[in-house]
Amino acid sequence: MSAALLSPPARRDALAARRSGERGTVHSWELVTAVDGPGTRMTLFLSGCPLRCQYCQNPDTWVMRDGTETAASEIVDRVLRYRDVFARTGGGLTISGGEPLLQSAFVERVFTACHDAGVSTALDTSGFLGVRATDRLLDATDLVLLDVKSGTEDVYRRVTGRELEPTVAFGDRLSARGNRIWVRFVLVPGLTDAIDNVGAVADIVARWRTVERVEVLPFHQLGASKWAERGLRYALEDVRSPDEATVERVRSQFRARGLTVY
Repeated sequence: MSAALLSPPARRDALAARRSGERGTVHSWELVTAVDGPGTRMTLFLSGCPLRCQYCQNPDTWVMRDGTETAASEIVDRVLRYRDVFARTGGGLTISGGEPLLQSAFVERVFTACHDAGVSTALDTSGFLGVRATDRLLDATDLVLLDVKSGTEDVYRRVTGRELEPTVAFGDRLSARGNRIWVRFVLVPGLTDAIDNVGAVADIVARWRTVERVEVLPFHQLGASKWAERGLRYALEDVRSPDEATVERVRSQFRARGLTVY
């Protein structure tokens, strides 16, 4: 139930539970292999995101109230049912979104419990709200899947409607702390594929000593139907996936900085 529909005392309790991370707003979850991190993983998608990426595959996760309020303990119990599977495959729990750091206290509570129970954890984030990630949260995070959407301010703002600097600052912090990073870069023809933009991304990423790999993700149209379902204008409806030559050129730009590329 929405906090707005509760009595004043109940509303205070509900908001306090969210602030403490006891409860969060969940969009969905799925059990997958070799996606969102290594091994078999449970990926938990949280609701709410401050970015409005032109190529977003999940615009249905943008608004927090569209999710289901869920107790952190319920999520932990569900994750631990698969602990043996995770141990055999080198997998674990990934929390994605939306933007998971919009609900950082909830992520911290879930990650801490799972990490303490021996389950590997991965945070899939844009880094835009990296200042919300406490050291305790990052201590309980085994891998950060960091989406670096552009290397230049103007393209980043075109892609997301926001600023690049918070993501760079978060990457700097992760590297200084020693957190493992897998960088993700979505390659969109006519939007993120310019040589200078890719080069700027590579320059940023190359300075983070804990980056283990860069994943170049070719743009596709699989999320377009969700925009239509929500009555949203999809600016990329006429954009095709990049050709192999462009994908290889972009990968080579990252390799030239000494990075491992997929």
